[in-house]
Amino acid sequence: MSIARDSAASATTPAPGAARAGTSTPGSSQATLQLALATLGFLVNFWAWALLGPLGPGIKERLDLSFAAQSLLVAVPVVVGSLGRVPVGALTDRYGARVVFPLVTLATIVPVLTLSVVSSYPALIITGFFLGIGGTAFAVGVPLVSGWYPPARRGFAIGVFGVGMGGTAIANFTTVRLADTYGARTPFLLVAAILAGYAILSFLLLRDVPGRARPTGSAWQRLSTVGRLTVTWQLCFLYAVGFGGFVAFSVYLPAYLRTAYGLDAGDGALRTAGFVVLAVAARPLGGWLSDRLHPVPVLVWCFGGVAAFAVVQAFQPTLMPVGTVALLGMAVLLGAASGAVFALVGKVAPADQVGAVTGLVGAAGGLGGFVPPLVMGWVYGSQGSYAIGLMLLSDVALAAAVFTAVKMAGLAARES
Repeated sequence: MSIARDSAASATTPAPGAARAGTSTPGSSQATLQLALATLGFLVNFWAWALLGPLGPGIKERLDLSFAAQSLLVAVPVVVGSLGRVPVGALTDRYGARVVFPLVTLATIVPVLTLSVVSSYPALIITGFFLGIGGTAFAVGVPLVSGWYPPARRGFAIGVFGVGMGGTAIANFTTVRLADTYGARTPFLLVAAILAGYAILSFLLLRDVPGRARPTGSAWQRLSTVGRLTVTWQLCFLYAVGFGGFVAFSVYLPAYLRTAYGLDAGDGALRTAGFVVLAVAARPLGGWLSDRLHPVPVLVWCFGGVAAFAVVQAFQPTLMPVGTVALLGMAVLLGAASGAVFALVGKVAPADQVGAVTGLVGAAGGLGGFVPPLVMGWVYGSQGSYAIGLMLLSDVALAAAVFTAVKMAGLAARES
């Protein structure tokens, strides 16, 4: 089945009420409020989700872990948060973000508090597993934002929502400093308190769009339906490269900078935070460009640029200025690509199934971030170099650019 037929089918069979969703009060103060609340929720949950990344190098030294063991520790929350987006997205379709967002936030408090008292590697792995709940917040916010904004403005709105992934930057800016200055438990107690505050705020103020399209049938039936759409898996691949690349760097860059360039934990965390901030800032830009040009050309240029910068970094140039330019260039392009992919989701997903599609695509993005840290740790452990891992990133990004230009061109032509 071609992408054009998939998209046409979804566009011609809206669920009851779908015509009203996203058009009831476009651009209103209520829509702005809901976007702000969703973005804040995304940010604080992602802050919690990323807590282990900055601490990874210190935990490795304290527990005398291998590179592979350290990589697994920081990757476990990523994969759980990714796979968890599938059922959470389906639950959001059914019950709405007003119910699901506070519940996800409250559930994330438990592993955050647990991290303040555990210290052994097995306990950290188990706690990291449940910490992944915070990563599922993405699949709650996208359907909420999509409902409040019309298609012409949805790409930019979802891009603004994507600023919430800056929670990983906050984690990198603050976690090591707070632990060193005020004690090892401080970052976890602070984040737990902020999560509790947001859970109350979202319960009081969060609202689903009036006339929200409500799906029929079981969650499994809905997932099966969207899973049969070719466009779903095409979007999954693109997001696995774009957002997956961002997640991989955000959780593994502190270890990479420490090993490859000899930076201490604090300096590596700050540079990683700079990477994340640029990626976060570029995500609305990717959505804005997609609204005006179309997501397809935006994605082609972004993936092509990532491939070029990855080749440069594979030769491990001096950190200043070449390495910094290459890493920050990839940050901007990966952030913009993430925004462009979900601008595309907002255009082609059925109105009553945005949550389910978001769950699958978001899971693919998170899984895309789970594999690279493991590969990088294994490659460095066996080869003593990161070159092979970075060249693999270049190959995958180039493949994504070619795939987008060839396979997705029909969608661009149909909508022009």
